Amino acid sequence: MLGLALGAGAALAIPVVREITTPHRTTVLYNPPVLAGRHIWGGCSGAFYARAGETVVLMSAGHCASAGSVATDGATVLGVFGSPARAAICSYGGLPCSSPDVNYMLVAKDQIPWGHLNVVDMGVGGDRAIPAGTRPLACADIAIGDSVEIDGRNIYRTGKVEEKAANQSTGDPSFYPCMIAAYIPVDVGDSGGAVLVRGIPAGVTLRSYAGDLGFTPLAERMTELGLTLCTTPDCDLIPPPGTPGT
Repeated sequence: MLGLALGAGAALAIPVVREITTPHRTTVLYNPPVLAGRHIWGGCSGAFYARAGETVVLMSAGHCASAGSVATDGATVLGVFGSPARAAICSYGGLPCSSPDVNYMLVAKDQIPWGHLNVVDMGVGGDRAIPAGTRPLACADIAIGDSVEIDGRNIYRTGKVEEKAANQSTGDPSFYPCMIAAYIPVDVGDSGGAVLVRGIPAGVTLRSYAGDLGFTPLAERMTELGLTLCTTPDCDLIPPPGTPGT
């Protein structure tokens, strides 16, 4: 277990006393909007678009919503949350196998941003189009000192990977075979947001370690959930008739 950043992890449910300000965004807002990388509802942000078979989903954090929860922006239904990931290797110290705390939202059909499913909206950090064939990063792909970017709560922040290890801390029922810590301040609303490492999809914001970012690698979580990362504008699917551009 790590001693500095990962000694006392907690889901992002209790605010930390820290204020962050950032310039206004300059990137285009699509209609329907790209929610990958952006705040989606309550205390939750979205991570990356993916496919569950032929269904378009948006990855997020398991502690954001239970299975069956409906996400809305107040007027529009954005989607319905599914079940969280479950790792094959997660028992530790007699603990039962528990969720690695990553899940996804089945995106409402009228809220799928066809033509932009490989885009991550990083706010003032710019829109990022994931190149075709990009592999999500696994634990072995991430190293101390790697650059990290997040945009949960629509606040763009950067930092570097500081620690990487297996982690299970007091008060956290989940065991993480690989947890990454970066000195990037996080708060309520960041949960579920996209984490880029070296500009590559790398994880979902899950934990606060003394107010700093904790995430687990994306590749393992996507395998557990049976998901395929969207790396083309339509995620290798056929948009429904009448979709602009079809």
